[in-house]
Amino acid sequence: MSESNTIRLLVRELVLALGMISLIVLAMWAHTGSMPPLVVVESNSMQHDSDGEIGTIDAGDLVLVHAPEKRSIITFAEATDPMNTNYGHTKLGMPGDVIVYKRNGEDSSTPIIHRAILKVEIERSESQINGNCESGVSYQNQCVLSWSVPGTNLVDVESITVKFDGIDAPGDYDCGIQVMGHQEVKFRIEGWVPTQPGYITLGDNNRCSDDQGVAQESSGISSNSGGLVKPVSDEWVIGVSGSEIPWLGAVKLMVSGGESPGITHVPGHSILKLVASILLVLAIPMVWEPLVKRILSNSPEMEQAEYEEAVYLKDSMNSEEE
Repeated sequence: MSESNTIRLLVRELVLALGMISLIVLAMWAHTGSMPPLVVVESNSMQHDSDGEIGTIDAGDLVLVHAPEKRSIITFAEATDPMNTNYGHTKLGMPGDVIVYKRNGEDSSTPIIHRAILKVEIERSESQINGNCESGVSYQNQCVLSWSVPGTNLVDVESITVKFDGIDAPGDYDCGIQVMGHQEVKFRIEGWVPTQPGYITLGDNNRCSDDQGVAQESSGISSNSGGLVKPVSDEWVIGVSGSEIPWLGAVKLMVSGGESPGITHVPGHSILKLVASILLVLAIPMVWEPLVKRILSNSPEMEQAEYEEAVYLKDSMNSEEE
């Protein structure tokens, strides 16, 4: 094969590869309505097993992200309430949706991918008088007098007190913490007065330390501008998590710089499975191509093609001799 033919073949293969990648990305964008349609998980805050687990979110996984306007967000509270229409909804190993959001709406901070535990909604409000509130909480030029939490019995309350123990609230959220007397600790909020409506979010592996710091066992997550992350407004939600693609995101983490933790939090088993998957993908063509050739070589069609090629070559040589 000449050098020009080799270059032409390489260019063709490159164009085909880029075309396939583009088609895949466009298909995922059409499916999710989000661009980019995938995010790489960097931390182990959602991890369920130390060795990693398919069906849950581990560091190094790729996660499909659906546009929030294309999919409603179902909280843990709603998914565990038998009276709620969304009862029984599970996603990535637990009840309720996992959302990707900006901390306090900041574009400069790394987005968080955690589960929506509950949503605080405004129940009653009144207009401010000369920019002040005689009662309630000031929020966007109104005075919020009471709140409600879908999926619980909290309706028209001034403060939030709830315990997800299967009794006070239908949902049972075990923090994975043992205290004296071997009593299990449940996710609970006591006497919290919200400053704004929004979602309370929590990493599945964070032992009830929610991002907003409202639970009894919580320290919260800080934003870049200082202070804790506030309840997640709908405008801060980047997307709703869909299916996960295990291990493949570790490739990006290996070459990431800056503030990325790299593969520090990626389970060792995930790295081994990633390497095994790559070797398998490379081995398939090496095994498949000889196998296909062997099968085709014994087929009548191949024998006929070889016969016709031999006749053609013979006729060509006779013509040259004449």
